[in-house]
Amino acid sequence: MATGENLKEAFAGESQANRRYLAFAEQAQREGFSQVAKLFRAAAQAEAVHARAFLQVMGTIQSTAENLQEAVIGESFEFKDLYPRYEATAMEEDERAAVMSFQNALAVEQVHHSLFIEAMNKVKVGEDLPPRSVFVCRVCGNTVVDEPPETCPVCSSPRDKYEEVE
Repeated sequence: MATGENLKEAFAGESQANRRYLAFAEQAQREGFSQVAKLFRAAAQAEAVHARAFLQVMGTIQSTAENLQEAVIGESFEFKDLYPRYEATAMEEDERAAVMSFQNALAVEQVHHSLFIEAMNKVKVGEDLPPRSVFVCRVCGNTVVDEPPETCPVCSSPRDKYEEVE
């Protein structure tokens, strides 16, 4: 089905544009171009709208229990298969920054996997997770609940690199 493949590619493209534009916005802000940063954030938000619409049309958004199961499978694939292969290739090519990026992602995907399993087990019995603060390291993406550590266990960044998720 060509339309199905087109929807998948469109979703991937819009998702990547969203992330790319948010990174561009941060750079513009650092350089003092606040209105350019705003334009990039607006375009990023529009790309997110498009990506969600494509997901909706594909029928990808299911019940929370099904979405959690899909997330567990995806995270497992990333840390067990995808990132180890990518890391090995980067090591062979002596791309040290890429090796570090893949190692960080692999470690954090394991954390996400565990957090999604915890949530899935709660949802299966009709319960939500207890109210907790959630923090993400802005350097490596490590995700922690309750309180950020003094030093990130994944990338060794200080506590002030963690940002609370609302």
